[in-house]
Amino acid sequence: MKEEPEGRVVVRIAIPADVKFVYPILKEMEASARARGTGIARRTPQSLCQKIYEGKAVIALGESGEWAGFSYIEVWSGGEFVSNSGLIVNPVYRKAGVATAIKHQVFALARTLYPKAGIFSITTGAAILKMNSRLGFEPVVYADITQDERFWEGCKGCVNYPILQAQGRKRCLCTAMLYNPEVKYRIG
Repeated sequence: MKEEPEGRVVVRIAIPADVKFVYPILKEMEASARARGTGIARRTPQSLCQKIYEGKAVIALGESGEWAGFSYIEVWSGGEFVSNSGLIVNPVYRKAGVATAIKHQVFALARTLYPKAGIFSITTGAAILKMNSRLGFEPVVYADITQDERFWEGCKGCVNYPILQAQGRKRCLCTAMLYNPEVKYRIG
């Protein structure tokens, strides 16, 4: 039987003191991808710390101060695109609405910092696909998201990278979804 978390969870922009959670977050990202049998772009501790220091990360914390979840934004193509990336929830807090709260906060952060950017998310997870749809994201072909080489470099650490390469970066097992600020979507 899974132990339920006690108390409430606070979701906020990460602050420098939150870098202490980077290693457990990265460990859970890897374990979660392995358990689901899916690919994941590998992140370095330095890259997550940088997102935290830049104010481009969102963290959820339990009442006793443990990390409950995490996500961040990444800017591509000179600010033309922003990705919502690295959404992970501590297993103790899963199925408690933490992912949805984080997703809303990271989406709001992206809209605040880059109001004219297209926001995209790439995932193999059904739950993320559903959350993205509720926020107004729509499935798109890979040609509709950033073509920034830095983005594609990040895919090299994923187990699905050979598929992506074989398809000329046009298709993979991940679904690309885009929020286009030029189109009026239902937000809420």
